[in-house]
Amino acid sequence: MRFHSRLKASHTLIDLTPLIDVIFLLLIFFLITSDILPLKSLAIENPTLANYDSQANLTQLLVVMDQDQVIYIGSKKDIVDMSSLKEHLMRQISVMRVKSPDFTPTIALHIDRRVDYGAFLRLFAIVQECSCHIRLSYKSSNS
Repeated sequence: MRFHSRLKASHTLIDLTPLIDVIFLLLIFFLITSDILPLKSLAIENPTLANYDSQANLTQLLVVMDQDQVIYIGSKKDIVDMSSLKEHLMRQISVMRVKSPDFTPTIALHIDRRVDYGAFLRLFAIVQECSCHIRLSYKSSNS
C-alpha cells in the first residue's frame, strides 16, 4: 500500500557562504575607514639626578649567600668563609673608595630563601659593621 502526499520534498539548502563574505567585507571596510582614536599619553616628569655619574654603578659591592651558606663577594664571586668576611669586605670597600671617593659604597646583599635565620643574622651583622649603606634582597632558588 502506497501513501500519496501532496507535499513535495525539497533538497535545496541555503548557502551562507556569500552572506559571510559580505559581512567580512563590510567589517574590513568599516575598520579601514573608521577614525582610530589617538593614543592618550601620560604627562610624566622624570626626576633629574643632579650628581649622577657613571661611577655610581661601580660603588655597589655584591655579597651573595646561597642555600648551602657559601658566601660570594664581588663581581668575580670570590668564595669567602664567615670568619674572614669582614677583612675581605673592608679591603673591597677601601679599593672602591680609592676609585670613586665622591660616592659611598653600598653593599648589595642577596640571600637565598632557604638560608636559616641565624646564618643570615650573622652575615648581616658583619656587613653592617663594614658599611652603613646596605641593600637587602632575597634570591629564589630557581634564579
